[in-house]
Amino acid sequence: MLELSSENKQLIRDTVVQLVQKLAGDGELTPEAHLEFWVEVPGIRHPRGTFRAGFLMPDSYLCLADWFRAEAGQLSAAEHYADTESPLDEAWNDLLDELYYQVEIFTSQKSDSQGITVELWAGSRQRPEGEWLYAVDRKIELV
Repeated sequence: MLELSSENKQLIRDTVVQLVQKLAGDGELTPEAHLEFWVEVPGIRHPRGTFRAGFLMPDSYLCLADWFRAEAGQLSAAEHYADTESPLDEAWNDLLDELYYQVEIFTSQKSDSQGITVELWAGSRQRPEGEWLYAVDRKIELV
């Protein structure tokens, strides 16, 4: 399995932090909010799937309420982190560890990260597979 380099982990981290903070600041970090991603690996045939109604299906998604909540537009850790020493840092570490692991699974067919792109969306859909009601997104190329 291709392990993400520290530079790629930082690139993903910076991007996800921007997306989640924007979501919280806009008052859109609801219990239904997801972080979704699609990984494009050059040279590996990987057609995008769709749900029944033709909506784009991500490689994977994470329910942001498992790690965070928003209070008055400010990001805070989910309730189950309350007893930890640094709740928000713990939440970020747990979310990113899960995301890194999942991205590594989808990049496992490559020996280096050259040309791999990761598209990330954060927001809420009408249904889990429906059109976005609110979304912020970024596409990054791993180095």
